[in-house]
Amino acid sequence: MRKRTRGVAAAAGLAALALVAAACGGSSGGTTSSGNSSSGSQTFGLQGLNSAGTPKSGGTLNMLGQGDVDFMDPNVSYYSIGYLGQRPWIRGLYAYPAIPGKVTTVAPDLATALPVISNGGKTYSVTIRTGAMWDTSPPRQVTAADALLGLKRSCNPTQPFGGLPDFEALIVGYQQFCTGFAKVSSTSVSAEKKYIDTHQVSGVKVSGQTITFTLVHPATYFPDMLQLDAFNPAPVEVLNYLPGSGAEGQHTIADGPYKVTSYVPARSITYARNPAWKASSDPIRKAYVNAIKVTETGNEPAVQQQLQTNTAAASMEFDAFPPVGADPGLYQQMKQGLTHNFNLGSTYSTNPYLVFNTVSPNNGGALKKVAIRQALSYALNRAPLLTDNGGPTQGVALTHVLPAGTNGAQDVPAGYNPYPYNPTKAKQLLAANGGKSLNLTLLYRPSSTVGTKMVQTMQSELSSVGVKVKLLTATPSDFYVKYLLVPSVAKRGVWDLALAGWGPDWYGDSAVSFFSPLFSGPAAYPPVGSNFGFYNNPATTALIANGAKAATTSQAATIWAQADQAVMKDAPFYPIVNPNQPLYHASYVHNAVYLPAIQQFDPTNVWLSSPG
Repeated sequence: MRKRTRGVAAAAGLAALALVAAACGGSSGGTTSSGNSSSGSQTFGLQGLNSAGTPKSGGTLNMLGQGDVDFMDPNVSYYSIGYLGQRPWIRGLYAYPAIPGKVTTVAPDLATALPVISNGGKTYSVTIRTGAMWDTSPPRQVTAADALLGLKRSCNPTQPFGGLPDFEALIVGYQQFCTGFAKVSSTSVSAEKKYIDTHQVSGVKVSGQTITFTLVHPATYFPDMLQLDAFNPAPVEVLNYLPGSGAEGQHTIADGPYKVTSYVPARSITYARNPAWKASSDPIRKAYVNAIKVTETGNEPAVQQQLQTNTAAASMEFDAFPPVGADPGLYQQMKQGLTHNFNLGSTYSTNPYLVFNTVSPNNGGALKKVAIRQALSYALNRAPLLTDNGGPTQGVALTHVLPAGTNGAQDVPAGYNPYPYNPTKAKQLLAANGGKSLNLTLLYRPSSTVGTKMVQTMQSELSSVGVKVKLLTATPSDFYVKYLLVPSVAKRGVWDLALAGWGPDWYGDSAVSFFSPLFSGPAAYPPVGSNFGFYNNPATTALIANGAKAATTSQAATIWAQADQAVMKDAPFYPIVNPNQPLYHASYVHNAVYLPAIQQFDPTNVWLSSPG
């Protein structure tokens, strides 16, 4: 089943986002990634960058974590932890550079330059640079044909790329190709290979080292999409294995500065230098360290303790983050210039948010009424919820759909807040619309310390306006698979409210990556989309479609602002926070630049001094 599963889990540890789906994006328009928003609030986090000294090569970077990548595959990984695992050995057409101020701006990686745009903004041509090589015997040039192969296999029937709804219907002929591919046996290597070899995508052509994409309509954000895994070139050898399979994970072929020399799922990954890689062909990765070793069997408190000892065995986090209680003290040290080891970086997400089940039959179908949802929004006080999230250093209040830094976000001059805390107005709306004695069920994951605190706060706040809230727990694995992604569960009224989360697939000109999967009516209903509350307003859906087709980013920004206000008027969800990601590294790790796309410091650009 092809579905988009970018829901974010506010996991144990302040805003621990190990499984945020690959928030991969950058704005080709040059979106800034650090500093403050124009309204003066801390929006993009703060970084204590330790860049003193002259970079030197050598040493082993030891990364400690508590979980594994989703897939060891160049085209189907969709979570930020998977993108982190890929950074050393997989290269894309475009990537995010480890340059402060430019970490959300797509830059050429395997491509020689930004796409050449023609045909009224519907055709994009990308040329592969000479000298980028696969680690084969003998080494082989990465080609434009490899990029076409990567795109084809991304919609395979075994394990398709999770972000297909972003572009499946955008590229001419791609949806038809994928529809046919879905009918092929998902367990047959030969059947999948035959389909790829005998079927073409009419809107994608290869000529020499240039691949050209033709779109159904202009899309200002398409250059940002080209850094997604689906567009990564793939070596032909991957056709010998089922996509995302364990067998494929043991036979990787690298085109990055490192190659995978050992992979023990859920335990460890070891990277060594790739002899086929040429520094002159890679403008993104400096590859200072000789090797990277990832240990995945730790836990957050133990990892933090080891990192602060500055021993060679503990250099940087993998998917573990500073535990609850550690962040405030580290933040103060960073502000005072006492440490360069701690970082707070924006995730450009809405995580968590409260979604209203608009198809619930409970309470006489009360949540179908806009006025009832508006009343519940007025009844909630965002201030204590931000405290539950860890306080002002851990994130910025989010009062509407788009977080700051997104084209069309309404964060200036003072922000757009359609539902300021107003319990009196909440009571009035409830009384006037038959909602004086609501009984609601709130679904959440108790594994999240942040989520647990927030639902208790919400339960108390709603009680003060006469609304009773029953808490319903779910394990992380069940939360989406057994609840939010199953339409019958929502329609039976198993839950009325749910604490979910979302991050975009790219940044900057990324509004469509929020609106399309979350609010575009039936096309975004689960299990294909993530419109978990079944919100449907045809006028809003039309606005979203217009925004996706806008000819310029400025035109798009105007439409996205209108769409934001249209969604919030209907109150299908209650946004809470755009969280910051806390990170820590040992003091001998230098040039540790935070990349939102991998929610970690870039391991391919750090250099090491002597531990101690």
